[in-house]
Amino acid sequence: MCVYAHPAFRQIRTLEPQPPHSVADPSFFKLQGSAVTTTANTSRAPLASSSLSSPSPAALDDAGKLLLRVTIGVLVLLHGIFKLSAGVGFIGGMLAKAGLPGSIAYLVYVGEIVAPLLLLAGFWTRAAAGVIVINMIVALGLVHMADLFALTKQGGWALELQGLYLFGALTVVLLGAGRFSVGGTNGRWN
Repeated sequence: MCVYAHPAFRQIRTLEPQPPHSVADPSFFKLQGSAVTTTANTSRAPLASSSLSSPSPAALDDAGKLLLRVTIGVLVLLHGIFKLSAGVGFIGGMLAKAGLPGSIAYLVYVGEIVAPLLLLAGFWTRAAAGVIVINMIVALGLVHMADLFALTKQGGWALELQGLYLFGALTVVLLGAGRFSVGGTNGRWN
């Protein structure tokens, strides 16, 4: 028997042909769990066996998580690659002005190289996205505080790119990696 469970309504309805019923017949309504469902006579094949069936909601959720992980991972990684070639001296100078040791500037490599690579692979995804969130908060505090409430000439937030990185990574922390990842859905940090 093929069963289709719609996650939004938690309804279970059988897709195999059932004996004909009328709405007046009490057996037309079946109580399954906490949901009331109806049975109907149908000659169509189950949706699961159709080659043209649409992807399941869970597959679409996982595909969306993959797209978000790859987008945030690649875009932050590009900043890290730049810092590999240019160095982190300018970050050390900003840290020194803020009264912090300049040597912690090397942690940017963790936030912009290691964490995005883990995010792309889908391994320790929530932790990696958390590192990117912390990295973006530090970047906002060191470099972009003056623009925090500024708008551009076009009316957009002056820090919309940094905000997208920050809130995109925070979303990955909340959602996890999904099944299209090295760590799978069962990992504690995925």
